[in-house]
Amino acid sequence: MTTVTLDLAECTLLLRAEDHVAVATRDLQSGTVLRAPDHAGGELTVTQSVPRGHKLAVRGVGVGQPVRKYGQSIGRATVAISPGDHVHTHNLGMDEVDQDYEFGTARVSPTAPVGPRPTFQGYRRADGRVGTRNYVAILTSVNCSASSAKLIADQFRGPVLEAFPHVDGVVALTHTSGCGMVPTSEGGQMLLRTLRGYASHPNVVGLLVLGLGCEMIQVDQVLDGLELSPDTLVEQLTIQETGGIRRTVRAGVDAIQKMLPEIDALRREECDVSELVLGLNCGGSDGYSGITANPALGHASDLLVAYGARSVLAETPEVYGAEHLLTRRAVAPEVGQRLLDRIAWWRDYAVAGGGTLDNNPSPGNKAGGLTTILEKSLGAVAKAGAAELSAVYHYAEPISSPGLGFMDTPGYDPVSVTGLVAGGANVVVFTTGRGSVLGCKPSPSIKVATNTEMYLRMAEDMDLNAGRIVDGTATLEQVGEEIFAKILAVASGETTVSEELDLGQDEFIPWQLGTVT
Repeated sequence: MTTVTLDLAECTLLLRAEDHVAVATRDLQSGTVLRAPDHAGGELTVTQSVPRGHKLAVRGVGVGQPVRKYGQSIGRATVAISPGDHVHTHNLGMDEVDQDYEFGTARVSPTAPVGPRPTFQGYRRADGRVGTRNYVAILTSVNCSASSAKLIADQFRGPVLEAFPHVDGVVALTHTSGCGMVPTSEGGQMLLRTLRGYASHPNVVGLLVLGLGCEMIQVDQVLDGLELSPDTLVEQLTIQETGGIRRTVRAGVDAIQKMLPEIDALRREECDVSELVLGLNCGGSDGYSGITANPALGHASDLLVAYGARSVLAETPEVYGAEHLLTRRAVAPEVGQRLLDRIAWWRDYAVAGGGTLDNNPSPGNKAGGLTTILEKSLGAVAKAGAAELSAVYHYAEPISSPGLGFMDTPGYDPVSVTGLVAGGANVVVFTTGRGSVLGCKPSPSIKVATNTEMYLRMAEDMDLNAGRIVDGTATLEQVGEEIFAKILAVASGETTVSEELDLGQDEFIPWQLGTVT
C-alpha cells in the first residue's frame, strides 16, 4: 500500500500555537504521514482515521492532563494521547476545574469604520421603534385556544394575502401552557413576559389575543399595562364568551380582515443601523462552528455594536466553560456577576433534572467533531465578537441597552430564539454546521453554514456559506462583512430561505418552568 504524505498545514488548522490539537479540514486516513516542520522529527503519522472537522493530536498529552484548543482547556485526557491520535470521546473527558474569574480586564469598544453610516429600510412605529416585518400575530393565552388560533391563521394562507403585499403574514403563536400553573410563579411570570414581549414586538402591527376564558393566565393579564405602540391594532377574544370555536374563528377572521387594509398602507423608510436588535444563536454545531461561521458572525456583531445597535448572545448552557472570557469583557463587576449567577442557577437546575451541563453536546454535535461542552462553548461565544459585555438579561426580558448583551436561555434552539425575539430582536442570525432549519416568525432568521459540504447539500435551506473561510476562498473578515450586509438587506425586506419555506410559526416555544397542577 502506498503511503500518503501531506503537509500538516494543508489539511488541518492549528488555532493557537500552544494547542495540543488541530482540526482536520479533510478526512485523514490512518497511516497518512503529515509533514510538520515544527514537530519533532519533522513529521507525524496519523494513528487513527480522523474525520473532517474532528481533532488530531499534534502534541502528546498525559493521562489527566488538560487538552488545549483555542488556547483553552477543552477537557482532560482520559488515556495517554500521542501525536497523530484522533482526539474525541474515547480519550477526552470533562475538566471540572474552577475558573479564575476577572471582571472588566479585557474590555474592547469596537469603533465604527470611517464613512457614511449604514441604513436599512424599516417600518417606523408610532412609539419610535423600528420593525423589519409587518405581521398580524394571533397570540394565545393558553394551550386551550391554540387550535382555534391555527384555524384562524389558516384562513390567511395562500393567495388570500396577495391583495395586501405589505403584510408579511398572519401567524398563530401557540404554546402548551397557560393553565395549571400559578401566574405569579417563576414559570408563570416567564410565560407572561414572553407573551407580552411578542405582543409589543415592533414586527407585530396587528394583534389578536385569544383565550379560552377559564385559564389561569387570562387575556387581560397579557394586555394590562402593556406599552403597545399607538399604531398597533389590537383585538381580544375568548372562546367561551364568543360562543365556541366556530363563532370564535369567524369573529377572529373578521377582526383580522378589518386590520389588513390599514396595515398594508404602511411603508418602509430609511432607518439608521442603530435601530437593529440582533439575536445571535447557533444549533447543530460542528467542529468548524467556532472557526468559521461563529467568529464571522462575531465580526458582524462588533460592527453593529460599533454603530450603536444591540446584539445579544444567548444559550447559557453553551457558554458554560467559557463564561470567564465573557466576565473579563463586562462593563462592570455586577454585570459579570449576574452572568455567573445564571451559570450557578443552571448547575443546580441540571442536577435537579438528573443530569449535568456536560450532557450537552448532542449526538449530532459529537458526530461533527465536538467532544465536551467546554469545546462547544469556546466556539459558541465567538458569535459575540470582541465587544464589551454591557448587560445580562433574564429570559424574554426587554433588550434595552445598546451594545452587546447576554440573555439567559436554554440551549434548545427554538426556546432560546423565542426568548430573544420576545426581548425585541428584530433580526436573528443562526449558524449551523450539521444543518438546522429554524425559522422564528415574526423576525427573519438568517442561516449561516459553517462548512461548504453541508452548504452544498442543504443549499436551499442556507442563506450564506462561511465554509469558504476553511476552503481558503474568503477571509473571516470578508464573510463577517457579508453577514453584516445580509442583515441590512434582510431588515430591509429581503426574504430569507426560512421565510420562503414559511417556517417560524411552530418554533414559537416559550421556556417552561415550575409545577403544573
